[in-house]
Amino acid sequence: MSTRHIARFVLAVVFCLALIAGAISAQAQTYKVLYTFGNVSLDPIVPYGAIAQGRDGSLYTTSIGGGVGNVGTVFNVSPSGTMTLVFSFNYDPGNDPLSGVTLGSDGNYYGTTKLNGEGPGTAWQVTPTGTGTALHYFGNSGDGACPWAGPIEGTDGNYYGTTTTVCGFGSLSTIYKLTSTGTLTTLYTFTDGSNVTAALIQATDGNFYGVTESGGANGDGEIFKMTPSGAVTTVHSFAGSDGNQAYSALIQGTDGNLYGVAYAGGTSNKGVVFKCSTTGTYSVLYNFTGSSTDGGAPSGLMQASSGTLYGGAQIGGASNAGTLYSISTSGTFKLLYSFGGANGADPSSPLKQNTNGILYGVTYQGGNTSLCGGSGCGVFYSLNIGAKPFIRLSSTSGKVGSQVGIFGQGFSSSSVVKFNGVQATKTTLTGTTYLTATVPTGAVDGYVTVTTGSTTLTSTKTFTVHNSWGQGAAIPVPVICPAVGFIGGKIYVVGGGNGTVPVGNNQVYNTANNTWSTAAAMPTPVGCAAYAVVAGILYVIGGSPTNTTFTDTVQAYDPATNTWSTKTPMPIARGSIPAAVVDGKSIYVMGGNGTTLRLDNLEKYDTTTDTWTEESPLLVGRSETTGGLLGTTIVSSDGDTNSGPTGDTEAYDVSTNTWSELTADPTARGGPCFAAISGQLYLAGGNNPGGGVISLTESFNLNADKWTTLLSIPNAVEWSGSTVANGQLYCFGGTPNNGTTADNYVQIYQP
Repeated sequence: MSTRHIARFVLAVVFCLALIAGAISAQAQTYKVLYTFGNVSLDPIVPYGAIAQGRDGSLYTTSIGGGVGNVGTVFNVSPSGTMTLVFSFNYDPGNDPLSGVTLGSDGNYYGTTKLNGEGPGTAWQVTPTGTGTALHYFGNSGDGACPWAGPIEGTDGNYYGTTTTVCGFGSLSTIYKLTSTGTLTTLYTFTDGSNVTAALIQATDGNFYGVTESGGANGDGEIFKMTPSGAVTTVHSFAGSDGNQAYSALIQGTDGNLYGVAYAGGTSNKGVVFKCSTTGTYSVLYNFTGSSTDGGAPSGLMQASSGTLYGGAQIGGASNAGTLYSISTSGTFKLLYSFGGANGADPSSPLKQNTNGILYGVTYQGGNTSLCGGSGCGVFYSLNIGAKPFIRLSSTSGKVGSQVGIFGQGFSSSSVVKFNGVQATKTTLTGTTYLTATVPTGAVDGYVTVTTGSTTLTSTKTFTVHNSWGQGAAIPVPVICPAVGFIGGKIYVVGGGNGTVPVGNNQVYNTANNTWSTAAAMPTPVGCAAYAVVAGILYVIGGSPTNTTFTDTVQAYDPATNTWSTKTPMPIARGSIPAAVVDGKSIYVMGGNGTTLRLDNLEKYDTTTDTWTEESPLLVGRSETTGGLLGTTIVSSDGDTNSGPTGDTEAYDVSTNTWSELTADPTARGGPCFAAISGQLYLAGGNNPGGGVISLTESFNLNADKWTTLLSIPNAVEWSGSTVANGQLYCFGGTPNNGTTADNYVQIYQP
């Protein structure tokens, strides 16, 4: 870690950067100092950390000094520049608040201090009216020490944060979970020398992502992923040339990729802006030079409502006092502003876009240069980029009936809230910049709007309605029991029946734009085959080529070449069978119909060796059954026996090759749409013992061994093709009348 970096932790800072008065502003960007710190008694000084927009529309953050005791504050600045001191730490509940603030769903502010008197830090809560409470005193006793970044609120309502190694207590960096009442659980401890100074983010896949400043495979830090249960894996290891000393939090762009900055490294060792997929595809978008044309030592990133990324660099620019810049997600860089003198210096904290469209930030130095050792105590500034007002959601997902906080501008008692066009009937107004709305019945995934008079504001992100059904563009050729696979953003719907005979159509659905195209047809048309995707190849196994006979053929489709190939046949020819993939290479095919009905066979296909083996059979022979991998266990439920549908549910332990009985499905059915999603098995539709189709949707939780009834599928069908794409269950086609006609439905369930 550089001397400059370590100095950020010292309250009595000795400033050494020579500032040159004046600044340069790029065209079409308006920079304005809203507040200069240190000019009045108890004023916050040296502002630092994450900024949050409060429900009152003001911008909240922390300062390292100032306030009662001169050891840090929580304060806010209104969009017009009025500063309000909210809370002074005065060593209680700590000092050196480097975190900034996180606005919780309860309306309170959360953060951390690096120290608590002589101890290694606290996690705290401050109410909007200024009551501060220590939630946890870190003790370096397995719970970590000296947190720099503040915790973020997870989708489960708990707070997740990190601790550092850099405060003289000999600590190891940790990741923790904290309740709003102060119960802390250490989820992970870094033992490889990693120092974690950045906050976490929770991505749309539900996992947490972060960066380490040091450690990792090359000692230059890494990007890591953590599951909600605390399992940590490396996404990318920095190597110096592509960045090091990443101490600012990642963001997830609207395209799903992770974006961030490294303080150093790159071609000039002045830092980089980078882009990384959640699976580890990494690229450098920009290498800083530290010069007057771009700056260096970048300090954080945010994505504005326009989709453009904005950030600050702590050195360089016209006065060597830092810069503001923008960069597109493809890497187009633009210098926007050079700091210096009264206009601020060293923009060490990330920007925040208010719902009025304007960006706001703080500088660590500059302003009144007669104060704070002659380098100034910092400023609070705005950068008008010409963006229109919008609304920000407190949560981007929820069930029908849940409440969602909405931040915006100009709200009134006549404001109308709509979720993707469906009006919310229950809203509660809190001033002109915040309201809450209840997710209405019938709402589906999409943008939220608030209309007040003639003005309509739109959310920057879509809202996901959990336990809801949506509809995609109809299948061009209706099919029953097709094979389905999701590969590279597209869903391939192959074969199936048309009510009379199997067809070989390869119909391709683009999930991004809801459109259909075609690809190479299947050589041997079949219906009701097993199907699975392994390493980007769709395997179609067995099935019925004539509606009365069954095949052992294994057909493999490669979308990259749009070609089909034939693999080693399945030992027992059969159809009406599900498949589950284990260890990324083995496909398990279970049950089905062959020369004998309602088979109990379980066969494993190794895609790497193109070989088959017979495994332990099902406890109950079934066709039209389901199968999915839940964790490390295959669960198979329901299906048809010789005496009709059954709710039998069984678990297969791959390591011991044994089956065990689980709680039966309360509603026995055969031929449902099904898939395993996030550790649960989902079933929709199918046929019942009376012979008709049903619309019931259920989920099965293996850990609880429990079934739960969910929102019914809109169009009741059986024998639809199913897959998981983007965390959603897709049900293609099927039949409402036992195979007489094929449907063209595309029904999409959001868990």
